[in-house]
Amino acid sequence: MWLADTWNDYEVIDCSKGEKLERWGKYLLVRPDPQILWDTPRDAAGWSHPNARYHRSSKGGGQWEFFDLPDQWSIRYRELTFNLKPFSFKHTGLFPEQAANWDWFGKLIRDTGRPVRILNLFAYTGGATLAAAAAGANVTHVDASKGMVGWARENAKASGLEQAPIRWIVDDCMKFAERELRRGNHYDGIIMDPPSYGRGPKGEIWKIEDAIHPLVQSCARLLSDRPLFFLINSYTTGLAPSVLAYLLSLEVAKKHGGSVAADELGLPVRSTGLILPCGASGRWSSE
Repeated sequence: MWLADTWNDYEVIDCSKGEKLERWGKYLLVRPDPQILWDTPRDAAGWSHPNARYHRSSKGGGQWEFFDLPDQWSIRYRELTFNLKPFSFKHTGLFPEQAANWDWFGKLIRDTGRPVRILNLFAYTGGATLAAAAAGANVTHVDASKGMVGWARENAKASGLEQAPIRWIVDDCMKFAERELRRGNHYDGIIMDPPSYGRGPKGEIWKIEDAIHPLVQSCARLLSDRPLFFLINSYTTGLAPSVLAYLLSLEVAKKHGGSVAADELGLPVRSTGLILPCGASGRWSSE
């Protein structure tokens, strides 16, 4: 398992009975997590006095209950600053377990000793984009949500990366990749974090089981002659890490060689020393 265990401003304090108690900077949040199937005593003090709690509805979705939480606040990871706020379906605008991937490809970018171009698809609020830019890459950031791209730009400004070489694109990711192929553009690294289900800016429907392989095929053709890495993230239940490894082996390693690895991402739990699984990643690198 790949661990995001170098945070200072974030931690999972405890988890039990389908919920996790987290510290985001100086604020404590309680959020549901379907992976937490155990029923253990909740001894950590924060359980009884969180700043906010997300209640899941039996009919789907849910809502926040606020006690003492600002509309927006920020946390840092290394040189990066991320603006956070609670919004629909329990999210805060950041997936802290992805720091394990940021560190991995950040080192590859820094160590390569040459300019690199990175394409980040389904780029959300820009965690991977900023990590790549901070490492020295030229990044193209693509997401179908105008609001998410705007949020990512705010994070770039907060991180001192407002003038970094980042292209901000609001577009359907598959259509953008196809247009880039027609334009003859290429990238040294590709990052993608496809949702299980989604809609593009013009109502395009995305279903991961139907679309992931064609997208990987197209993006593999976007790789340069000297590619550095290819990263696929997934939070889709039932999509095993080995599936991501197979896609990368089939579409990337078969042509470019290198190495493929896949595993779960995890966050350490302070109270128990256990690891909370948080999705899966597949990694290809030229090394």
